[in-house]
Amino acid sequence: MFLKRIPSFLIVTAKLYFIFGISGVFAQHKNSLKASLESETKEINIQQEFEYINESQDTLNELYFNDWTNAYSDKSTALAKRFAEEFKKSLHLAKEKDRGKTEIFSVVDDEYRAISWNRTSGKDIIKIELNTPLLPGASSKLFITYRVKLPPNKYTPYGYNNDGGYYLKDWYLTPAVYDGQWQLYSNKNLEDLYTGITDTNIIFSYPDSLFFGTNFKEVNITGFPGKKQATLEGVNRKSCYIILNSLNKFTKHVTPELIVVTDLRATKYDEISQGVSINKISRFIHDNLGDFPYEQLLVSEVDFNKNPIYGLNQLPSFIRPYDKQFQFEMTFMKTALNSYIRESIFLNPRKEKWVADAVVNYIMIKFVEEFYPDQKLLGKLSKGWLIKGFHLAQMDFNEQYSFLYMFTARKNLDQALNTSNDSLIKFNQKIANTYKAGLGLAYLADYTSVDKVDIAIKEFYEQYKLKPVIPYDFVRLLKENSEKDIDWFFKSYVSTDERIDFKISNVIKTQDSLYVTLKNKTGTDVPISLFGLKKNKVVSEYWFDGIKTEETFTIPRNLEDKLVLNYDHTIPEFNERDNWKALKGFFISNKKLKFQFFKDAEDPYYNQIFYMPTLGFNIYDGLSPGIRFTNKTLLERPFVFDFSPEYSFKEKTLVGKGKLTYRHYHGKSGFYVTNYAVRGSSSHFQVNSRYSTFTPSVSFGWRPADLISNKRQLLTLRYVNVFRNIDPSLDIETDPDYSVLNARFRNTNNGIIDYFSWFVDAQHSSDFTKLAFNLEYRKLFVNNTQFNFRFFAGKFLRNKTSGDYFSFALDRPTDYLFDYNYLGRSEDSGIWSQQLIIAEGGFKSQLENPFSNDWIATTNSSVNIWRWVELYGDLGFIKNQNQPTRFVYDSGIRLNLLTDYFELYFPIYSNNGWEIAQPNYAERIRFVITLSPRTLLGLFTRKWF
Repeated sequence: MFLKRIPSFLIVTAKLYFIFGISGVFAQHKNSLKASLESETKEINIQQEFEYINESQDTLNELYFNDWTNAYSDKSTALAKRFAEEFKKSLHLAKEKDRGKTEIFSVVDDEYRAISWNRTSGKDIIKIELNTPLLPGASSKLFITYRVKLPPNKYTPYGYNNDGGYYLKDWYLTPAVYDGQWQLYSNKNLEDLYTGITDTNIIFSYPDSLFFGTNFKEVNITGFPGKKQATLEGVNRKSCYIILNSLNKFTKHVTPELIVVTDLRATKYDEISQGVSINKISRFIHDNLGDFPYEQLLVSEVDFNKNPIYGLNQLPSFIRPYDKQFQFEMTFMKTALNSYIRESIFLNPRKEKWVADAVVNYIMIKFVEEFYPDQKLLGKLSKGWLIKGFHLAQMDFNEQYSFLYMFTARKNLDQALNTSNDSLIKFNQKIANTYKAGLGLAYLADYTSVDKVDIAIKEFYEQYKLKPVIPYDFVRLLKENSEKDIDWFFKSYVSTDERIDFKISNVIKTQDSLYVTLKNKTGTDVPISLFGLKKNKVVSEYWFDGIKTEETFTIPRNLEDKLVLNYDHTIPEFNERDNWKALKGFFISNKKLKFQFFKDAEDPYYNQIFYMPTLGFNIYDGLSPGIRFTNKTLLERPFVFDFSPEYSFKEKTLVGKGKLTYRHYHGKSGFYVTNYAVRGSSSHFQVNSRYSTFTPSVSFGWRPADLISNKRQLLTLRYVNVFRNIDPSLDIETDPDYSVLNARFRNTNNGIIDYFSWFVDAQHSSDFTKLAFNLEYRKLFVNNTQFNFRFFAGKFLRNKTSGDYFSFALDRPTDYLFDYNYLGRSEDSGIWSQQLIIAEGGFKSQLENPFSNDWIATTNSSVNIWRWVELYGDLGFIKNQNQPTRFVYDSGIRLNLLTDYFELYFPIYSNNGWEIAQPNYAERIRFVITLSPRTLLGLFTRKWF
């Protein structure tokens, strides 16, 4: 039954392994290199002799080799495109001297005949056309001479650093895998090179001032004047890593289980204690996996920095809240485990990474449970008097696995564990999916037996180390060692992004039994645990499965005063707020209300309300301190209230804002979300003049199936109601109160290299109806020139207004819908009138008669001339009723310090003439500034999500 449920591609792949004998019947490829590192030029000269053995049943006319160093060669490689998706433009902007590349001089066969070759579209894979077809079981020798130019390590950890050190990984040509078809994967900075297994010998020359570390066997190291030469050997290996360190010497720790080579250090944790910890970790890994098949294990600092324990490394060392021993052991444990699995288990790391993640993180969870069972997530900070009341401070260290996975699940960005590595968003690839994988084995161990899962893992490692393997082999061993049906583990937990969510819908008590009704809110076919508590101590535990929608179970009554689902948080459940039921009264949830300072993790046993100080500012209210009340936790939740009353010192009255929002996700792609909201605000727009808004709205969102894509579409419908109390001394031409029905459809593709966005906006009120179209385009060219273009057009379909309050504006919209963060919205002179919001006409110069009550069409463009210094120009047409159309223009210098967040504009020439030569020029300078921390936070989150 289980085999029928395994995806067909796994069965096909398993048959290929059997038919082709890839598991080691044939000899390995033979690889010999002579390489010399030249420190002056940061280049490696390589002579490589490669004997390719055709282990397949097919005749091969061409061979493919990975050349991942060449991924740094220009701005169109797969690596450069991946960086652009993550809003990193360092490689795009790099100078030629700061790029890595491979220059191949010759490729010949064993008869010294030249062999033609070319690069594939990704530029980091080489296709070699054989002179003679390679029959099954036959071999072919290639002699390749080439030079590798190393990149600086500012793009990835690979390359050279400013201290004269080097990290060489994937630095020479390695064979791509052929398993019936070529598995060709470009370098995308995902640490997932998929290469054929080889027996490799390397003679490597390097400067004698550097310390040397490698994952290969060091046969010997010989000294020469100014140079050292290392002879390395790797039998049945993937590829050779070399670390050349000018600061930290590599040390060897000979433990009873294996030899460890490391440059990891811990300040304030002495070397003897470090050695004891390394012995403990080596023994623990060996006990949980088995014998390491090679001579030594490389555990390097650079490997840890590539894949750290997020949280441990985020704070400066002097305020990290963990004991030095715990911090060192967790750092060493994760790095050693990753190296252990990566070096000896030959999975496809691009397609099957979840298996390695599951094993590594499961053993990490076990390590903490055994040696640090009382360790809290916040470490020593959890005991601080300001923090100890937080639920986050009460969470155990291992609860982070479920918490951080849920971070993307609540954002509707979670992805199935077997999703290809290059299709995962960065947060999932680095954190969420790896944690969910490890948590899945802990979940399985709780459901079946810890011993059974431990045995399956050891059998998996012993049977398949140094052999090609597929996930099916791992799942099969788990199933064979389980007495329960665990089809759900691969079918639901691994292969889908279905959420797990149960609730206790009802409990009926009798004298000796409890009739518990459990509801499966999502229908995901997985088991659920139920705990009985008495005075917060576990007195009973049960597992239930097969709950399709709702089932009632009978359990004995053991004086429990509370029933709780998933009490130990082992199951990554979507919503734990409805997981418990008190066995008293009328079974009302009776959660207590908890007021708490600042934002916290979600506590399922309380209704939490957070409060925190706020500080608003505009020139009419001045500084407005206040307090914010919200139920918004660190994890996203469907319904959120958020109110921020503030006190205006200038007006000596209350101001502020508030909102109620409800978000409903429909799926992952296509029409995926609906947002409902009611917002309100009250502030001052002039001295003794207050505005208040009340706006109900609904929006609908669309996105593609590729979650890495920045493409989004949003339709928003809202009804803006504005109420104004106006000082009698002010001359206001419009009615103080008005309402506007607004519909806007926005289409965006927010990329750092190519940005394209447009929207159509329609507004209707009792006095006017208008339409507007806005388009923005940004392009970063390969010569590092950035071009920005914007087009705006607006037209009144009907207009019964008087004055310009509702008119289109060239340079400073009146913002009658109160959407923009003006610091002085009513100012027409002084510094606050110089604040610029790029909207409507988008002009920077303040021209005469800047409003239109009929139609307007403008373009805004700029191009950089040096770094963030740009030339800008605006031009357009503006038309008022009963007046001729006017042509308008301006130009100047833009300092684009941080696009959309902080910019300065210096007008030079416009309809006003030479502005730079006119008096009071400083008053003509315009600025864009964003003070909102939430907006600035987007600069960080866009790199992860």
